[in-house]
Amino acid sequence: MADAMNELRQSLQAAPVIWKGDYPYFIHPITDGVPRMNPDVLSAITELVVDRVDWSKVDLLLGIEAMGLPLTAPLSMATGIPLVIARKRAYGLQGEIEIDQSTGYSKGEMYLNNIQEGERIAILDDVLSTGGTLEAVIEGVRRANAEVTNVVAVVEKGDGLVRLQAKYPDIKIQSLVRLKMDGDQVVLLGED
Repeated sequence: MADAMNELRQSLQAAPVIWKGDYPYFIHPITDGVPRMNPDVLSAITELVVDRVDWSKVDLLLGIEAMGLPLTAPLSMATGIPLVIARKRAYGLQGEIEIDQSTGYSKGEMYLNNIQEGERIAILDDVLSTGGTLEAVIEGVRRANAEVTNVVAVVEKGDGLVRLQAKYPDIKIQSLVRLKMDGDQVVLLGED
């Protein structure tokens, strides 16, 4: 597992940084889909997440569009747990749940489909910053009368994880890597 963590941390350390106005923004295939994704990094993330969750207590894996698609597929294959994706488009399927996905970075609706009452759900997300998207998804899952048991964010930056842990003490919420930006440098914080 140490090799997997090193693979992930090194890839984040090497991420290019661009400026959006006065804000430095790191670009990584796990969070942005560009540059190209190294399969070793995706394998490392899958290995790390598999080791952090008790999969015998999970019925469904939930990813969040767009990066939830490549992140959850190999995890579903590794665990044998089916997956669904919170989408930014309505499909009008029976039981579809609309959630408000307003955060400090974006605004809009997302839609949950095919979540069954009583299911135990693990959420995998690419980045947890403010926690706004995850909070909306957790509340949507609860409206479906299902239970979020675990949330794993690949990258944690900001105070969203601590805020969500305080709000949802019954959910195991964790990240693989914590970082912050210092100018145009990605600063990796202590390993969890």
